[in-house]
Amino acid sequence: MDANLLKGGNNNGLLIGIEPLCLSSGSVTRKALTRKRATSETMSGEKAEPMDEQAGAPEGGPAGGNQFLSQPESVEEDVTTEDDASELFVEDPDSEDLDFTHCRIAKIRNLDNCARLQTLGLRNNLIKKIEGLAMLTTLRELDLYDNQITEIEGLDSLVFLEQLDLSFNRIRKVQGLDALTRLQRLYLINNKISKIENIGHLTQLQMLELGDNNIRVIENIEALTNLQSLFIGKNKITRLQGLDTLTGLRVLSVQSNRLLKIEGLEKLTQLEELYISHNGLESIEGLQNNVCLTTLDLAGNRITRIQNIDHLKELQEFWFNDNQLSNWDDLRQFENLKKLETVYLERNPLWYDASDSRRPDPSYRRKVKLAIPWIRQIDATLAG
Repeated sequence: MDANLLKGGNNNGLLIGIEPLCLSSGSVTRKALTRKRATSETMSGEKAEPMDEQAGAPEGGPAGGNQFLSQPESVEEDVTTEDDASELFVEDPDSEDLDFTHCRIAKIRNLDNCARLQTLGLRNNLIKKIEGLAMLTTLRELDLYDNQITEIEGLDSLVFLEQLDLSFNRIRKVQGLDALTRLQRLYLINNKISKIENIGHLTQLQMLELGDNNIRVIENIEALTNLQSLFIGKNKITRLQGLDTLTGLRVLSVQSNRLLKIEGLEKLTQLEELYISHNGLESIEGLQNNVCLTTLDLAGNRITRIQNIDHLKELQEFWFNDNQLSNWDDLRQFENLKKLETVYLERNPLWYDASDSRRPDPSYRRKVKLAIPWIRQIDATLAG
């Protein structure tokens, strides 16, 4: 999912009459405005209202499971209002890096004098609208992960922006990026996007994250010829297509979709990592030209045979757990893959004890070791 997506934030709580600090790499003070109504949770120093969407590891690298916190049960309990939120007060206008993570900010303002700002972090806040950024013309990175944004707007002045993170918001349409021609990394994980559109002009883009949306078709990315990593897992995609021009792609993640066949990868000769787990695949095929693969994740499919991979001489990791493999002879496919270090085969039929299908075969690891003597890791533990 990519480790760059997970920056921590602390919530110090909001107590009546107390103004806690929100630390950042610049000189910043957080002023907590008086709440209209205190609750027992607030007075104990705990968070009064849950964010409506939080997540664990994001989809890329490989994807981890998302965890969601529920909405408050009643409107009366959710007492967050604009007057309850914090404001930004920047004491040092020469700051180049500011981080307001988890500061209960509802509006972006008071940044007009930050003419030198290059990095702005606004993760885990209450922002509903992108505004107040027109003067930040030197900004290189903008992080709005986990807010309440419904529309991409207000970015026209950020012509030097290289990284934009709008993951875990409520965005339905990709738009408002016309001026961001220098953008290299775009993160839109866990929104409500149903179509890939309006990004064809982002020709400098190297990383595109669209995991956990409602996308059904891979389209409108033909012009992104500098793209190196594409993450579109946990969508509703039924076919691999529209990738022929992405000849520089190194990482492709299409986990947890509705794919029935490996196809459309013939032109991706530089591909190094392919994550295609948790789909409906029944066979391994379509990898003839992908000889640079170092990681192949096929876990959680319906595949019965290991085949058509003996030419992948660079392969280091092969994830094949939770499939339908029953024939030990298929491990001969690994005989010439001397760089292979890690293999996952657990919870296939051959993993279970023939006399008790509820338990793993006690000789399972020994059999794997005999078939692949140089292997260093079997499933989650070292081969020994």
